Amino acid sequence: MAKKGNRVQVILECTEHKNSGVAGTSRYITTKNRKNTPERLELKKYNPILKKVTVHKEIK
Repeated sequence: MAKKGNRVQVILECTEHKNSGVAGTSRYITTKNRKNTPERLELKKYNPILKKVTVHKEIK
């Protein structure tokens, strides 16, 4: 039986890439603790298609 904990896997997607109209997407998979951070994650990550660091937000 699997453990039921507060740590869940989330997907982060680039916000600038979505608005730019360029083909493809930049997504990262990470984990977060639901108890400590109930709101959506927002991290700066590297976007290889745009070749710069951009804001990535958690998607559902």
